[in-house]
Amino acid sequence: MNSITESAGSDPATPLIFWNESEQAYQALWHSEAGVTPPRRVQVVDDTLTADAGYRLACEGTALLWRGDFQNARQLLQAMARRFDSSQRKPRNQRLKRSTVLAPSEAFHRYRMAQAQRARTLGMLLIPVQQDHTIPLRRAPDVHDACEAAYGQAKWPYIVSLREVLGVISAHEWRKKGLEIPELGARIHPHYGVFSPVRGEYIALVAEAPLPEALAQHNRAFDLGTGTGVLAAILAKRGVDTVVATDLDERALVCARANVERLGLIGRIDVRKTPLFPDEVVPLIVCNPPWLPGRPASPLEHAVYDLNSQMLRNFIVGLAAHLTPGGEGWLILSDLAEHLDLRTRDELLNLFDSGGLKVLARHDTRPTHPRSSNADDPLHIARSAEVTSLWRLAAKDAF
Repeated sequence: MNSITESAGSDPATPLIFWNESEQAYQALWHSEAGVTPPRRVQVVDDTLTADAGYRLACEGTALLWRGDFQNARQLLQAMARRFDSSQRKPRNQRLKRSTVLAPSEAFHRYRMAQAQRARTLGMLLIPVQQDHTIPLRRAPDVHDACEAAYGQAKWPYIVSLREVLGVISAHEWRKKGLEIPELGARIHPHYGVFSPVRGEYIALVAEAPLPEALAQHNRAFDLGTGTGVLAAILAKRGVDTVVATDLDERALVCARANVERLGLIGRIDVRKTPLFPDEVVPLIVCNPPWLPGRPASPLEHAVYDLNSQMLRNFIVGLAAHLTPGGEGWLILSDLAEHLDLRTRDELLNLFDSGGLKVLARHDTRPTHPRSSNADDPLHIARSAEVTSLWRLAAKDAF
Protein backbone atom coordinates (compact mmCIF):
# COMPACT_ATOMS: atom_id res chain seq x y z
CA MET A 1 0.00 0.00 0.00
CA ASN A 2 1.25 3.48 -0.84
CA SER A 3 1.19 5.56 2.29
CA ILE A 4 1.07 9.32 2.70
CA THR A 5 2.00 8.85 6.37
CA GLU A 6 4.13 5.76 6.69
CA SER A 7 5.42 6.84 10.13
CA ALA A 8 1.90 7.29 11.46
CA GLY A 9 0.95 3.79 10.44
CA SER A 10 3.27 2.32 13.06
CA ASP A 11 1.19 3.76 15.90
CA PRO A 12 -1.94 1.64 16.45
CA ALA A 13 -3.58 4.51 18.36
CA THR A 14 -3.35 6.83 15.36
CA PRO A 15 -6.62 6.94 13.39
CA LEU A 16 -6.07 6.41 9.67
CA ILE A 17 -8.28 6.89 6.64
CA PHE A 18 -7.93 4.66 3.57
CA TRP A 19 -8.98 5.22 -0.03
CA ASN A 20 -8.23 4.23 -3.62
CA GLU A 21 -7.15 6.76 -6.21
CA SER A 22 -5.87 6.22 -9.75
CA GLU A 23 -5.97 2.47 -9.15
CA GLN A 24 -3.67 2.75 -6.13
CA ALA A 25 -4.36 2.38 -2.41
CA TYR A 26 -3.58 5.25 -0.05
CA GLN A 27 -3.77 6.03 3.63
CA ALA A 28 -3.35 9.18 5.72
CA LEU A 29 -3.88 10.49 9.21
CA TRP A 30 -7.48 11.19 10.07
CA HIS A 31 -8.24 14.28 12.16
CA SER A 32 -11.55 14.96 13.92
CA GLU A 33 -11.90 17.25 16.93
CA ALA A 34 -15.30 15.72 17.65
CA GLY A 35 -13.80 12.23 17.79
CA VAL A 36 -15.66 11.04 14.68
CA THR A 37 -14.25 7.74 13.43
CA PRO A 38 -12.73 7.67 9.92
CA PRO A 39 -15.32 6.92 7.22
CA ARG A 40 -15.07 3.45 5.74
CA ARG A 41 -16.12 4.42 2.23
CA VAL A 42 -14.18 7.22 0.52
CA GLN A 43 -14.65 8.44 -3.04
CA VAL A 44 -12.26 10.90 -4.66
CA VAL A 45 -14.21 13.76 -6.29
CA ASP A 46 -13.59 17.10 -7.95
CA ASP A 47 -15.39 20.06 -9.51
CA THR A 48 -17.37 17.82 -11.83
CA LEU A 49 -19.41 16.46 -8.92
CA THR A 50 -22.92 17.91 -8.76
CA ALA A 51 -24.48 19.03 -5.48
CA ASP A 52 -27.27 16.49 -5.81
CA ALA A 53 -24.83 13.62 -6.36
CA GLY A 54 -22.57 14.78 -3.53
CA TYR A 55 -25.48 15.12 -1.12
CA ARG A 56 -26.80 11.67 -2.05
CA LEU A 57 -23.40 10.02 -1.54
CA ALA A 58 -22.92 11.77 1.80
CA CYS A 59 -26.36 10.69 3.00
CA GLU A 60 -25.48 7.12 2.05
CA GLY A 61 -22.32 7.27 4.17
CA THR A 62 -19.71 7.78 1.45
CA ALA A 63 -17.07 10.39 2.24
CA LEU A 64 -16.02 12.74 -0.55
CA LEU A 65 -12.28 13.44 -0.72
CA TRP A 66 -12.03 16.70 -2.63
CA ARG A 67 -9.38 17.22 -5.31
CA GLY A 68 -10.83 20.27 -7.03
CA ASP A 69 -10.96 24.00 -6.37
CA PHE A 70 -11.25 24.95 -2.68
CA GLN A 71 -13.86 27.66 -3.23
CA ASN A 72 -15.95 25.24 -5.25
CA ALA A 73 -15.78 22.83 -2.31
CA ARG A 74 -17.15 25.57 -0.04
CA GLN A 75 -20.01 26.15 -2.47
CA LEU A 76 -20.72 22.42 -2.59
CA LEU A 77 -20.85 22.29 1.21
CA GLN A 78 -23.30 25.19 1.28
CA ALA A 79 -25.46 23.46 -1.34
CA MET A 80 -25.44 20.24 0.68
CA ALA A 81 -26.44 22.18 3.79
CA ARG A 82 -29.37 23.75 1.94
CA ARG A 83 -30.54 20.35 0.79
CA PHE A 84 -30.38 18.91 4.28
CA ASP A 85 -32.18 21.87 5.84
CA SER A 86 -34.84 21.72 3.16
CA SER A 87 -35.41 18.03 3.88
CA GLN A 88 -36.10 18.90 7.54
CA ARG A 89 -38.63 21.63 6.87
CA LYS A 90 -42.34 20.93 7.04
CA PRO A 91 -45.24 23.03 5.80
CA ARG A 92 -46.32 25.48 8.50
CA ASN A 93 -49.57 23.65 9.25
CA GLN A 94 -47.64 20.40 9.77
CA ARG A 95 -45.15 22.16 12.08
CA LEU A 96 -47.97 23.54 14.20
CA LYS A 97 -49.67 20.17 14.35
CA ARG A 98 -46.43 18.42 15.34
CA SER A 99 -45.70 20.98 18.08
CA THR A 100 -49.04 20.24 19.73
CA VAL A 101 -48.34 16.49 19.76
CA LEU A 102 -44.68 16.22 20.75
CA ALA A 103 -43.71 16.64 24.36
CA PRO A 104 -40.93 19.22 24.85
CA SER A 105 -38.38 16.53 25.77
CA GLU A 106 -39.26 14.58 22.61
CA ALA A 107 -38.97 17.71 20.47
CA PHE A 108 -35.55 18.32 22.00
CA HIS A 109 -34.49 14.72 21.39
CA ARG A 110 -35.50 14.95 17.73
CA TYR A 111 -33.75 18.30 17.40
CA ARG A 112 -30.48 16.86 18.72
CA MET A 113 -30.80 13.82 16.43
CA ALA A 114 -31.34 16.10 13.43
CA GLN A 115 -28.34 18.24 14.41
CA ALA A 116 -26.18 15.13 14.76
CA GLN A 117 -27.35 13.82 11.38
CA ARG A 118 -26.63 17.20 9.80
CA ALA A 119 -23.12 17.21 11.24
CA ARG A 120 -22.48 13.66 9.99
CA THR A 121 -23.74 14.42 6.49
CA LEU A 122 -21.89 17.69 6.02
CA GLY A 123 -18.79 16.21 7.66
CA MET A 124 -18.48 13.79 4.71
CA LEU A 125 -16.83 16.41 2.50
CA LEU A 126 -13.10 16.01 3.18
CA ILE A 127 -9.95 17.90 2.20
CA PRO A 128 -6.24 17.05 2.45
CA VAL A 129 -3.92 19.18 4.60
CA GLN A 130 -0.13 19.07 4.45
CA GLN A 131 2.20 18.71 7.43
CA ASP A 132 2.75 22.49 7.48
CA HIS A 133 -1.02 23.08 7.66
CA THR A 134 -1.33 24.16 4.02
CA ILE A 135 -4.17 22.96 1.81
CA PRO A 136 -2.93 21.62 -1.55
CA LEU A 137 -6.00 22.75 -3.50
CA ARG A 138 -6.53 25.56 -6.00
CA ARG A 139 -7.61 28.89 -4.43
CA ALA A 140 -7.17 27.50 -0.92
CA PRO A 141 -6.71 30.15 1.80
CA ASP A 142 -3.70 30.29 4.08
CA VAL A 143 -4.89 28.35 7.11
CA HIS A 144 -1.51 27.71 8.72
CA ASP A 145 -1.97 30.05 11.69
CA ALA A 146 -5.58 29.00 12.30
CA CYS A 147 -4.82 25.27 12.20
CA GLU A 148 -1.68 25.57 14.30
CA ALA A 149 -3.59 27.57 16.90
CA ALA A 150 -6.31 24.91 17.02
CA TYR A 151 -4.32 21.70 16.49
CA GLY A 152 -0.73 22.56 17.35
CA GLN A 153 2.10 21.43 15.10
CA ALA A 154 1.34 18.50 12.82
CA LYS A 155 3.67 15.51 12.55
CA TRP A 156 2.32 14.34 9.21
CA PRO A 157 -0.20 15.35 6.54
CA TYR A 158 -3.80 14.59 7.40
CA ILE A 159 -7.35 14.43 6.10
CA VAL A 160 -10.06 16.48 7.79
CA SER A 161 -13.61 17.53 7.03
CA LEU A 162 -13.99 20.85 5.24
CA ARG A 163 -16.69 21.80 7.73
CA GLU A 164 -14.24 21.47 10.62
CA VAL A 165 -11.57 23.52 8.85
CA LEU A 166 -14.08 26.30 8.17
CA GLY A 167 -14.94 26.25 11.87
CA VAL A 168 -11.24 26.51 12.72
CA ILE A 169 -10.88 29.50 10.39
CA SER A 170 -13.93 31.22 11.89
CA ALA A 171 -12.72 30.58 15.45
CA HIS A 172 -9.32 32.04 14.61
CA GLU A 173 -10.93 35.22 13.32
CA TRP A 174 -12.89 35.52 16.58
CA ARG A 175 -9.68 34.92 18.49
CA LYS A 176 -7.92 37.74 16.63
CA LYS A 177 -10.83 40.17 16.70
CA GLY A 178 -12.17 39.35 20.14
CA LEU A 179 -15.63 39.90 21.54
CA GLU A 180 -16.52 43.24 23.12
CA ILE A 181 -17.74 42.87 26.70
CA PRO A 182 -19.48 46.12 27.73
CA GLU A 183 -19.24 45.28 31.43
CA LEU A 184 -15.45 45.07 31.09
CA GLY A 185 -14.96 47.90 28.66
CA ALA A 186 -12.63 45.52 26.86
CA ARG A 187 -12.56 42.51 24.56
CA ILE A 188 -12.38 38.83 25.45
CA HIS A 189 -10.58 36.65 22.91
CA PRO A 190 -12.00 33.10 22.80
CA HIS A 191 -9.77 30.30 21.52
CA TYR A 192 -10.83 27.39 19.34
CA GLY A 193 -12.76 24.84 21.38
CA VAL A 194 -13.51 27.29 24.20
CA PHE A 195 -17.10 28.50 24.50
CA SER A 196 -17.41 32.15 23.49
CA PRO A 197 -19.34 34.43 25.90
CA VAL A 198 -21.79 35.54 23.21
CA ARG A 199 -24.78 35.45 25.58
CA GLY A 200 -24.19 38.66 27.44
CA GLU A 201 -27.18 38.42 29.77
CA TYR A 202 -25.38 36.14 32.21
CA ILE A 203 -22.33 38.42 32.24
CA ALA A 204 -24.56 41.37 33.13
CA LEU A 205 -26.03 39.40 36.04
CA VAL A 206 -22.58 38.82 37.53
CA ALA A 207 -21.66 42.46 36.95
CA GLU A 208 -24.77 43.76 38.75
CA ALA A 209 -25.54 41.36 41.63
CA PRO A 210 -24.66 42.79 45.09
CA LEU A 211 -21.36 41.46 46.39
CA PRO A 212 -21.45 39.62 49.74
CA GLU A 213 -20.37 41.72 52.71
CA ALA A 214 -18.02 38.92 53.79
CA LEU A 215 -15.60 40.03 51.05
CA ALA A 216 -14.65 42.93 53.32
CA GLN A 217 -12.86 40.46 55.64
CA HIS A 218 -11.40 38.17 52.98
CA ASN A 219 -11.41 39.67 49.48
CA ARG A 220 -11.02 36.45 47.49
CA ALA A 221 -13.31 34.49 45.15
CA PHE A 222 -13.52 31.43 42.92
CA ASP A 223 -14.71 31.24 39.30
CA LEU A 224 -15.36 27.55 38.64
CA GLY A 225 -15.21 26.33 35.04
CA THR A 226 -13.75 29.64 33.93
CA GLY A 227 -13.60 29.02 30.15
CA THR A 228 -12.39 32.29 28.60
CA GLY A 229 -11.98 33.82 32.05
CA VAL A 230 -14.64 36.46 31.42
CA LEU A 231 -16.46 36.08 34.76
CA ALA A 232 -13.20 36.09 36.70
CA ALA A 233 -12.33 39.34 34.94
CA ILE A 234 -15.73 40.81 35.85
CA LEU A 235 -15.15 39.98 39.53
CA ALA A 236 -11.69 41.52 39.43
CA LYS A 237 -13.09 44.65 37.79
CA ARG A 238 -15.66 44.86 40.59
CA GLY A 239 -12.89 45.00 43.17
CA VAL A 240 -12.24 41.40 44.21
CA ASP A 241 -8.54 41.33 45.05
CA THR A 242 -7.86 37.74 43.98
CA VAL A 243 -9.95 35.40 41.85
CA VAL A 244 -8.97 31.74 41.54
CA ALA A 245 -10.26 30.64 38.12
CA THR A 246 -10.42 26.87 37.65
CA ASP A 247 -10.92 24.59 34.66
CA LEU A 248 -9.87 21.14 33.49
CA ASP A 249 -9.78 21.79 29.75
CA GLU A 250 -6.28 22.63 28.51
CA ARG A 251 -7.55 24.95 25.80
CA ALA A 252 -9.65 26.84 28.33
CA LEU A 253 -6.68 27.23 30.65
CA VAL A 254 -4.49 28.62 27.85
CA CYS A 255 -7.31 30.89 26.71
CA ALA A 256 -8.08 32.22 30.20
CA ARG A 257 -4.41 32.92 30.93
CA ALA A 258 -4.03 34.78 27.63
CA ASN A 259 -7.08 36.93 28.40
CA VAL A 260 -5.87 37.60 31.95
CA GLU A 261 -2.55 38.81 30.57
CA ARG A 262 -4.19 40.90 27.85
CA LEU A 263 -6.48 42.57 30.41
CA GLY A 264 -3.55 43.37 32.71
CA LEU A 265 -4.92 41.17 35.51
CA ILE A 266 -1.90 38.97 36.21
CA GLY A 267 -1.59 38.79 39.97
CA ARG A 268 -5.32 39.39 40.38
CA ILE A 269 -6.55 36.23 38.64
CA ASP A 270 -4.93 32.87 39.34
CA VAL A 271 -5.85 30.34 36.62
CA ARG A 272 -5.55 26.77 37.88
CA LYS A 273 -6.15 23.29 36.49
CA THR A 274 -8.53 21.94 39.13
CA PRO A 275 -11.59 19.64 38.82
CA LEU A 276 -13.86 22.18 40.52
CA PHE A 277 -13.15 23.67 43.97
CA PRO A 278 -9.68 24.70 45.16
CA ASP A 279 -8.84 23.40 48.63
CA GLU A 280 -9.74 26.51 50.65
CA VAL A 281 -12.73 28.61 51.70
CA VAL A 282 -13.70 32.00 50.29
CA PRO A 283 -16.63 34.45 50.62
CA LEU A 284 -17.74 34.22 46.97
CA ILE A 285 -17.87 31.31 44.54
CA VAL A 286 -19.25 31.79 41.03
CA CYS A 287 -20.20 28.91 38.74
CA ASN A 288 -21.77 28.96 35.28
CA PRO A 289 -22.15 25.22 34.56
CA PRO A 290 -23.55 23.74 31.33
CA TRP A 291 -27.26 24.50 31.30
CA LEU A 292 -28.66 21.32 29.72
CA PRO A 293 -28.46 17.70 30.89
CA GLY A 294 -27.14 15.59 28.05
CA ARG A 295 -24.12 13.97 26.46
CA PRO A 296 -21.81 16.41 24.63
CA ALA A 297 -21.22 15.48 21.00
CA SER A 298 -18.08 17.60 20.58
CA PRO A 299 -15.50 19.36 22.79
CA LEU A 300 -17.31 22.69 22.42
CA GLU A 301 -20.60 21.13 23.56
CA HIS A 302 -19.11 20.46 27.00
CA ALA A 303 -20.00 24.09 27.75
CA VAL A 304 -23.66 23.44 26.86
CA TYR A 305 -24.38 19.82 27.82
CA ASP A 306 -23.58 18.22 31.18
CA LEU A 307 -24.18 14.46 31.34
CA ASN A 308 -26.51 13.75 34.28
CA SER A 309 -25.98 17.39 35.37
CA GLN A 310 -22.78 16.19 37.03
CA MET A 311 -21.02 19.57 37.26
CA LEU A 312 -24.17 21.24 38.58
CA ARG A 313 -24.58 18.54 41.23
CA ASN A 314 -20.91 18.64 42.26
CA PHE A 315 -21.08 22.41 42.64
CA ILE A 316 -24.19 22.27 44.82
CA VAL A 317 -22.90 19.37 46.95
CA GLY A 318 -19.50 20.96 47.58
CA LEU A 319 -20.47 24.63 47.87
CA ALA A 320 -21.26 24.95 51.59
CA ALA A 321 -17.94 23.38 52.62
CA HIS A 322 -15.98 25.96 50.62
CA LEU A 323 -17.74 29.14 51.81
CA THR A 324 -16.58 31.31 54.69
CA PRO A 325 -19.25 32.44 57.19
CA GLY A 326 -21.48 34.94 55.40
CA GLY A 327 -20.20 33.75 52.04
CA GLU A 328 -22.31 33.24 48.91
CA GLY A 329 -22.31 30.91 45.94
CA TRP A 330 -23.56 32.40 42.69
CA LEU A 331 -25.06 29.83 40.35
CA ILE A 332 -25.75 31.15 36.85
CA LEU A 333 -28.30 28.87 35.22
CA SER A 334 -30.88 29.05 32.47
CA ASP A 335 -34.28 27.41 33.00
CA LEU A 336 -34.33 26.14 29.40
CA ALA A 337 -33.96 22.58 30.73
CA GLU A 338 -37.19 23.06 32.67
CA HIS A 339 -39.09 24.22 29.58
CA LEU A 340 -37.77 21.16 27.74
CA ASP A 341 -38.88 18.82 30.56
CA LEU A 342 -35.27 17.78 31.15
CA ARG A 343 -35.24 19.02 34.73
CA THR A 344 -37.93 20.45 37.00
CA ARG A 345 -37.70 23.46 39.28
CA ASP A 346 -38.51 21.21 42.23
CA GLU A 347 -35.55 18.98 41.36
CA LEU A 348 -33.26 22.00 41.40
CA LEU A 349 -34.64 23.26 44.71
CA ASN A 350 -34.33 19.79 46.21
CA LEU A 351 -30.69 19.73 45.11
CA PHE A 352 -30.13 22.99 46.99
CA ASP A 353 -31.79 21.54 50.07
CA SER A 354 -29.81 18.29 49.98
CA GLY A 355 -26.61 20.33 49.62
CA GLY A 356 -27.37 22.20 52.82
CA LEU A 357 -28.07 25.44 50.96
CA LYS A 358 -30.67 28.14 51.10
CA VAL A 359 -31.60 30.73 48.48
CA LEU A 360 -30.81 34.29 49.55
CA ALA A 361 -32.09 35.86 46.32
CA ARG A 362 -32.52 35.23 42.62
CA HIS A 363 -31.79 37.74 39.87
CA ASP A 364 -33.49 37.01 36.55
CA THR A 365 -33.07 38.25 33.01
CA ARG A 366 -34.38 37.33 29.58
CA PRO A 367 -31.99 36.22 26.84
CA THR A 368 -31.68 38.45 23.80
CA HIS A 369 -29.94 36.09 21.37
CA PRO A 370 -31.60 35.63 17.93
CA ARG A 371 -32.88 32.11 18.61
CA SER A 372 -35.12 33.34 21.41
CA SER A 373 -37.27 35.19 18.86
CA ASN A 374 -36.96 32.86 15.85
CA ALA A 375 -40.39 31.29 15.33
CA ASP A 376 -38.91 28.75 12.89
CA ASP A 377 -36.57 27.31 15.50
CA PRO A 378 -37.74 23.76 16.42
CA LEU A 379 -37.40 24.70 20.10
CA HIS A 380 -38.97 28.14 19.76
CA ILE A 381 -41.66 27.63 22.42
CA ALA A 382 -39.08 26.68 25.05
CA ARG A 383 -36.55 29.31 23.97
CA SER A 384 -39.11 32.10 23.99
CA ALA A 385 -39.97 31.31 27.62
CA GLU A 386 -36.38 30.96 28.80
CA VAL A 387 -35.13 32.92 31.80
CA THR A 388 -31.50 33.11 32.90
CA SER A 389 -31.01 33.39 36.65
CA LEU A 390 -28.26 34.16 39.10
CA TRP A 391 -29.07 32.20 42.25
CA ARG A 392 -27.43 33.63 45.38
CA LEU A 393 -26.91 30.64 47.65
CA ALA A 394 -25.60 30.29 51.17
CA ALA A 395 -25.04 27.50 53.69
CA LYS A 396 -28.15 27.01 55.82
CA ASP A 397 -26.26 27.39 59.08
CA ALA A 398 -24.11 30.34 58.01
CA PHE A 399 -26.46 33.21 58.96
